[in-house]
Amino acid sequence: MTQTSLSIEHSPLRLRLHPAIDMTDDQFYEFCRINRDLRIERTAKGDLIIMPPTGWETGHRNSELNAILRNWAKKDGSGIVSDSSTGFNLPGGANRAPDAAWVKRSRLAALTPKEKRKFLPLCPDFVIELRSPSDNLNDLQDKMQEYIDNGAQLGWLIDPDEKRIYVYRPHSEVECLENPSTIAGEPVLPGFVLDLQDIWEPDF
Repeated sequence: MTQTSLSIEHSPLRLRLHPAIDMTDDQFYEFCRINRDLRIERTAKGDLIIMPPTGWETGHRNSELNAILRNWAKKDGSGIVSDSSTGFNLPGGANRAPDAAWVKRSRLAALTPKEKRKFLPLCPDFVIELRSPSDNLNDLQDKMQEYIDNGAQLGWLIDPDEKRIYVYRPHSEVECLENPSTIAGEPVLPGFVLDLQDIWEPDF
């Protein structure tokens, strides 16, 4: 008997607005606010990317990643973690919401209270993107390079189905790790080590 595997996740929807419509950062924030049930990103060219909810397995993995990173960050104290619902206005013009992000407290201290209430006008120091079954790998790799080009000091693209991690650093070639059991965040995240057992093989 032949079994067919069907993914319940759907690919993101791309809406091309430029040159008909060019939203400012504030207009984009308001657009996202009044459509709060949608997860929306904007490319540097002005295209809107509307991402559907993830499947349960992807959501569980993402929750695990954020919990592990947050627990480390609370002990370390030098930065703050945000999840996939948090938007960032990147210097290059894109508006992105990585699956997990970490920003140094010293950079946050330079922002006004008003700026912190909206999408942060900066690129995180560290980002994680978790590939779901519906994600195009090339699109995610382009997004990871965009983070680095906009100031991120470290990025991990995690592909659970292939058990691979693509590591991004400034001025370095992308490193592909095959089925690692752990990965360390040195020197950007001193002492942070991610145990990948629960990411590769969820406990359910």
